[in-house]
Amino acid sequence: MKILGTHIPPVALSGAILAMMTTAVVYSPTLYEMFCAATGYGGTVSVNRPLRADLNEAGPPITVRFDANISPGLKWDFRPAQRDVQTRIGLPTTVYYHATNTSDETLVGRATFNVTPESAGYFFNKTECFCFVEQKLAPGESAEMPIVFFVDPEMLDDVDAKGIRTITLSYTFFRQTSDEDAIASARSLREGSERQKQDLAIAETAEFSIRAPHVR
Repeated sequence: MKILGTHIPPVALSGAILAMMTTAVVYSPTLYEMFCAATGYGGTVSVNRPLRADLNEAGPPITVRFDANISPGLKWDFRPAQRDVQTRIGLPTTVYYHATNTSDETLVGRATFNVTPESAGYFFNKTECFCFVEQKLAPGESAEMPIVFFVDPEMLDDVDAKGIRTITLSYTFFRQTSDEDAIASARSLREGSERQKQDLAIAETAEFSIRAPHVR
C-alpha cells in the first residue's frame, strides 16, 4: 500500500492507525467505549475466577498504585481510598475509590480507565467497575466504589513484563450532559456501589475483565 508515494508495510500502517485511534478516543468516553467493544481493547472480555486465593500459591510481591482524575466542569471530589497497596501476583485484592458531588446540583459523570505500564496492563484483571456508563450523584452525595483485581501469574513468563513490580491503575471521570432526561436515565453511583459491595461480601467467585490480547 502506498500513501503519498511512500510504501508503508501493512504491519507498520496498522500500528500507526491503532495509535491514532487510541489517542483520539481517549478524550471521548463514548468513542472509547465503542472502540473497546469493537476491538476488545481496554477490557471487554471477562473470566470467572475465585475470590479467595491460596496464599501458598501466590506469586512474588507487587505494588499497585492508584490514580484519580476529573475533567474540567465536573465538580466532584474523586480519589482512591489508598494511594497504593502491596499485594502478590495472583492474589485477588480489594480496593476502593471515593466520589462526592461537591456542587449544588445533580451531576452525571462517565469514567474511563488506564493501566500502566502497557505491557503489564494485559495481565491486570479486575472486576467490572464504574466505567463506561453514565453515573449520577445528587448534591453532596457520596459513593464508595469497590474494585477487586489480580495480576495474572502468566506475567512472570512474559519477556516484556516479567520484571515489572509496580503497576498503576488510573481512572478519569468526564462530565456528561446533566439535563433532566440524562439524570433520569443515569445510574446511581452510590446505589450501584452499595449493591456491588454487598454482592462481593458473600461471593466466592467474580467476573474479572481482561484485555483481549491476553486471551489465550
